[in-house]
Amino acid sequence: MSRPQPDARSAYRHFLAITSRWMDNDVYGHVNNVVYYSYFDTVVNQYLIAQGALDLHAGDVIGLVVETQCNYFSALSFPQTIDAGLRVAHLGSSSVRYEVGLFAQGEDQCAARGHFVHVYVDRESRRPAPLPAPLLRALEPLR
Repeated sequence: MSRPQPDARSAYRHFLAITSRWMDNDVYGHVNNVVYYSYFDTVVNQYLIAQGALDLHAGDVIGLVVETQCNYFSALSFPQTIDAGLRVAHLGSSSVRYEVGLFAQGEDQCAARGHFVHVYVDRESRRPAPLPAPLLRALEPLR
């Protein structure tokens, strides 16, 4: 198995600047690994809300995370602005694989790269549901 390599900034379609917080650091002086997943969630959901593709309180469908993964290449820490890059690697009939690169501001190579898969389900039944048209329109530029 070959060791994963960091991606360049140019591999991502959308960016969100995230300011690290004091509480993000662990005792070793860098952002704790669990916080990276929070950054992933932040860039995806901020994008979907801004595009009008996610209604947190009244939408018919919701996205449930069914798979996550992250590779770490270099440390991020507080205080630092982190550029979260976003792209869509796969669109299924009811699922999306989002890929995220976390970059120290001004750096071309990501400090971490990961993904998560949302399965979109009916809010009430929690059964898989087709991706709604507004979501598909919002995701197309990220492919």
